[in-house]
Amino acid sequence: MFPEFEIVRRQRPVTIAVESTSPSRPAANAAIEAACDGPASLTFASGGDVLTASYDGRRVWLTVTTGSRRTSHASRRHGRAGRGVARFALTLTGTMLTALTFAGGEWVARARVDLAELGIEPRAESWLAGLTTSHEGSAVDVRTGAFGQLGLRDIRVVTYADGSPFRDDDGSLLLTATSAGPGFFPTAHTSVWTLDPVTYDLVHRGALYFRRDGLVHGDHATHLVRDGDEWLVATSTWASFKAPDKTDPSKPWNPVGVIVARSREDLTRGEHVLDASPLTLPTDGFTSVGVWDPHLVRHDGEWLVGYVSAERYFEFHPVLAGGPSLDALALRAARTDRRATEGTTLVPLGGTFVVGASDGRDNPRRVRARYPIFDLDLNEVAELSSAYVSNLPWPTLIPVGNEWLHVAFDGTPHGGRLPGYGTHGEVVLSRSTRG
Repeated sequence: MFPEFEIVRRQRPVTIAVESTSPSRPAANAAIEAACDGPASLTFASGGDVLTASYDGRRVWLTVTTGSRRTSHASRRHGRAGRGVARFALTLTGTMLTALTFAGGEWVARARVDLAELGIEPRAESWLAGLTTSHEGSAVDVRTGAFGQLGLRDIRVVTYADGSPFRDDDGSLLLTATSAGPGFFPTAHTSVWTLDPVTYDLVHRGALYFRRDGLVHGDHATHLVRDGDEWLVATSTWASFKAPDKTDPSKPWNPVGVIVARSREDLTRGEHVLDASPLTLPTDGFTSVGVWDPHLVRHDGEWLVGYVSAERYFEFHPVLAGGPSLDALALRAARTDRRATEGTTLVPLGGTFVVGASDGRDNPRRVRARYPIFDLDLNEVAELSSAYVSNLPWPTLIPVGNEWLHVAFDGTPHGGRLPGYGTHGEVVLSRSTRG
C-alpha cells in the first residue's frame, strides 16, 4: 500500500525569542533574551505585576512582585548555572514563568514558577496588551518577542478540505506543529512552518493562538485546512488541561476537548488570535473522558473527522466520525482495543482515504511501536514501514510526485531536567525508497 521509508534528515530548530510580526495581536506567551558576560536581569511588567529573572554570575532566580507582595523563586538543584553562560532568557508560556541560560550549545531552565499560584492571570488579553520588557546589568544584544520553541511535535501537513497538501507559491509545503515550551502541555502553542521538499529545511512562518473562556490560550495538536476562501482550524485544548488527581478525585480538573475556528485572514503568516468554539465529537458506546488530535477532510459530500478518545488519562484510542456538516457528526468506527494509539490521520489514496495512526509502546505487545493503516471502518489493512522513533511519532504522510515524505518527531527533551516532560521533540523526516 505504501513503500518503505528511510530517514533522510533530523533537525531541531530551537528558538527562544521570535520577533513579533503582529504587534497589535497579543500572543499567549512572550520572551526576552540577551547576551551577558556577568550579572544581568530581565523583566516583564504589566499593570502592577513585575516579573524579573536575575543572574549574578553563578546563580539564577526569579522575583515576582504583584501589588504589595514580593516573592522569590529559586531551584536548589538546577539554579546554579556557573560560569560560561553565553545568553540569558526569561520566558512566559501560558502561566509558567521560566528563566534559562545558554551554554555549551543548549538552553537549560534554571528557575520557574506558575504565576497562577500567585494570583496572576497572564493569559488575559488586557494583561498581555500592557506587557513591557526591560533589562539591566551586562545584558546586550537583547531580543524580545513571542516565545519560539524548544522542540516540535504533533506535526501535520496543512491541507485543502479534500485532504491534498496546500503548497506555498514557491512550492514549499506548509506544516503545523506543537511548539514545545519549557514544561508540560500548557506551556506549548501551535506554530506554522514551511518545509522544502528537496532540502527538507524548516522555516518558521507564524503562530496560532485561541481565544476562549475570556483568555488567550496556546492550544495545540492542530490541523489547518483551506476550505474554499477561508481557513478552518481544528485544535486540542491542551493549554487548559489539568489531569485528575489520583490521590484526591474530588479536586477539580479540566479535560481535553476539540475546538474549531474560521478565518479569512492569511493564517499561514504572522501571529493570530482566533475565536474558537467547541466541536462535538461523538463517543457513543464507549467511555470517554477527553478527545484530541483532530484531522478533517471532506469526502463524497461529507466531513470525515479522525480523532483520539481517552477512556482515562492516559489510555486512548483512535476514532473516526462522519456527517454532512461538522455540526452533525455521527460515530463511524472506534478501535477500543488500543490503549496508547493517537495521531489519527486521514490520508488520500487511490480515490478514497485510509487512516494512519501511531501505536505507542504502552499498547498490547502485538500492536506496539508501529504505524497501523486502517480503512474507513478502522479495520487494519496495512502497516507503514518507517522508523518508529521514541515517544508517539505521527504518520504524517505527504505525496511528492511519485514519492512520499513521512514527517515524524521523537521524544528527545531539551532544556534540562527542571521542566520535566513536554520539551520534546526532534523532527525526523523520511522519504520513500521507491515510487
